[in-house]
Amino acid sequence: MDPISIVGHVDQSHQLSALVPSSVPPGPVTILIVPAPADDETDEAWMDGVAAQWSDDLRDERQDIYTLDDGVPPDAS
Repeated sequence: MDPISIVGHVDQSHQLSALVPSSVPPGPVTILIVPAPADDETDEAWMDGVAAQWSDDLRDERQDIYTLDDGVPPDAS
């Protein structure tokens, strides 16, 4: 059987619970636990990634097609 990925929950008693597909037969399984990152870590990593990827585009003066006064292109007809 190929490995599958499922999401489970560890409670205060350190018991793991998870729903598995019916294709998994009853019996022992090997479990790899990867704790979910805290929301703050995930959000910060996403914002850093966007800032790094878009930094060149955001600094490019050719991208400044709207004015702060009216929000329309400066060369609009």
